[in-house]
Amino acid sequence: MSDTITVGSEAPSEDNSPKTAPEKKQKPERVASLWTDALRDLRRNPVFIIGAVLVLFLLVIAAVPQLFTDGSPTANGACDLADSLKRPSAEHWFGFDVQGCDVYTRTVWGARNSIIVGVLTTLLVTLVGSLLGLLAGWKGGITDSILSRFTEIFFSIPLLLGGMLIMSMLGKGNAYTVSLVMAVLGWPQIFRIMRASVISNKHNDYVMAARALGAGSFRITFRHILPNAIAPVIVISAISLGVYIGAEAALSYLGIGVQSPEISWGLMISDAQPRFLNAPHVLLFPSAVLSITVLAFIMLGDAVRDALDPKLR
Repeated sequence: MSDTITVGSEAPSEDNSPKTAPEKKQKPERVASLWTDALRDLRRNPVFIIGAVLVLFLLVIAAVPQLFTDGSPTANGACDLADSLKRPSAEHWFGFDVQGCDVYTRTVWGARNSIIVGVLTTLLVTLVGSLLGLLAGWKGGITDSILSRFTEIFFSIPLLLGGMLIMSMLGKGNAYTVSLVMAVLGWPQIFRIMRASVISNKHNDYVMAARALGAGSFRITFRHILPNAIAPVIVISAISLGVYIGAEAALSYLGIGVQSPEISWGLMISDAQPRFLNAPHVLLFPSAVLSITVLAFIMLGDAVRDALDPKLR
């Protein structure tokens, strides 16, 4: 009996060739670095988020106070003695001061001078201290000795005491003169931090490798040393910003900082202090805003410190 084959049909063929699995796309490897890790940690830190939101809000108030109040404290008719020391109400949230000026309006406009002093002083201190500390730490030798001895002269002068002495000699001040005076007295701290950071980094392997490849001193300093040495400076600068705002308030409270007709929270506190018992709202509101501002910058600085210092992770 013979097998019959149906016309048009094909015998099943077996494919014995090995089947390859579909290739998976490889995810690009994440480049780990101090700054990327710090940024990731900051995004997950609630202290940083709260501090950053408060700081951003305060910066907007200082830049555009017209968004938060209709009036201007320096406009004609802004103050009326008939409203002197009136209590807070639905129309005037913070009440009135002794001159009949709206405390809320003055508090909003006073943010500008206080924020200007804090930001400008921090920028000047960071710039001068970082450059001199970078030079002293990298060069070493006689350059380091001269700059270090020169720094010790300023470092021995307390910030507030020195500010009181200089501002009393200058007479009437404003936000920019206060910033300049505090920058003159505040840069030695950044100098010492940057100098120590540069000294600890300049003998690392990546610096030796760059030097062996023929890189010049300028390239090594600003391309390799500075990015790795700047982290502690950023931390101290962020924390010090709130300190400088508080120092400006102290100088204005003593009558040797920002002075009338300018407005600052310290000046408002100074004017309100004698009337605290019969009109506490005049003192409490600017004091509370000042405290929140200083706290916000300190929170921001603490969060940056925790993110940039690997020992605290």
